[in-house]
Amino acid sequence: MSGIVAHPEGITNPPIDDLLERVDSKYALVVYAAKRARQINTYNQQVADGMISTPGPLVEVSPEDKPLGTALREINEGLLSMEQGTDKE
Repeated sequence: MSGIVAHPEGITNPPIDDLLERVDSKYALVVYAAKRARQINTYNQQVADGMISTPGPLVEVSPEDKPLGTALREINEGLLSMEQGTDKE
């Protein structure tokens, strides 16, 4: 089939249904993935600066991978654990 990708990559891979099996809600997935993507982004910046203090990606990445896609793959593979936090007021 012309123009259709049989195995999509990026945000659609891993599938959202698989990711939702690992978290309590869509909201939790968004917060969880965004926080991890920020950590990966910080790591990438620290590598460029030569000063690493943040954990890097736990899955194999290529230069074109985005931090959010990497975070979602880590969540899908069960490499991260999410803990309930307390509200800080």
